[in-house]
Amino acid sequence: MSNILWGDLKAVLQNDPAAKSYAETALCHTPLHGIWLHRLAHFLHTSLHIPVIPRFLSVLARFWTGVEIHPGAKIGRNFFIDHGTGVVIGETSEIGDNCVMFHNVTLGGTGKHQGKRHPTLGNNVFIGTGATLLGPIVVGANSKIGANSFIVMHDVPGNCTVIGTPGRLVKLDGARVDLPLKPTVPGARSIPVPISNEENELSATRASDTSAATRT
Repeated sequence: MSNILWGDLKAVLQNDPAAKSYAETALCHTPLHGIWLHRLAHFLHTSLHIPVIPRFLSVLARFWTGVEIHPGAKIGRNFFIDHGTGVVIGETSEIGDNCVMFHNVTLGGTGKHQGKRHPTLGNNVFIGTGATLLGPIVVGANSKIGANSFIVMHDVPGNCTVIGTPGRLVKLDGARVDLPLKPTVPGARSIPVPISNEENELSATRASDTSAATRT
C-alpha cells in the first residue's frame, strides 16, 4: 500500500507544474487526498468487506476535495487528478496505471445496465476537463479524450485521440482521421479492431498510396 500511495504522490509532481515539493504536495494537493482516501476505502470495501465505513470515507473525500469515487472503483498505480472538483467515478469503473484526469470528469452509468455499469480505462489514458463517459465502455491504452467530449456506449481504441459531442476519432496511431466510434458490444471487454469499415478503407488507401510511391 505504501508504494501505491508514494506513486500517487510522485504522479502529482510529474504532472503538475504548480507542485513544488513532496511536503507541499502531500499537504495541499486536495485531489491527492481524495485518491488516498479512496485507496483506504477500497481496501476496507473489497478486502475486509466492512460495511458503511468505506462509503462514509468517500463522502468525507467528496466534502473535502470535491472528488467523488465509489469505494468499489478499481484504480491502478500513479493516478493523477488535477484540480479535482466535480470528478465522479462510479462503482464498477476500472482505471489502469498512469492515468490523468482533469476536473468535472464523469465516469458514470446509463441507468440501463446491471453488474458492470461504468467505463474501463486502459493504461496511460488522459481525460480532459468536463469529459463525460457513460456505460460499460472500454477506452484503450495511451488514448486521449478531449475536454467536454461526450461518449455514451461507444468504445475507444488504443493510441487515439477523441474529441467532440458526440465523440469522434481525430487521431489514430499517429495519423489524422475523422471517424465515428464503434458502439459497445454488450458483454465485450476488449477493444474491437478495426473500429469501422471507414478505417478499413483508410488503411487500404494508405497501402495503395504507399505502393504507388514505391513504383514511382
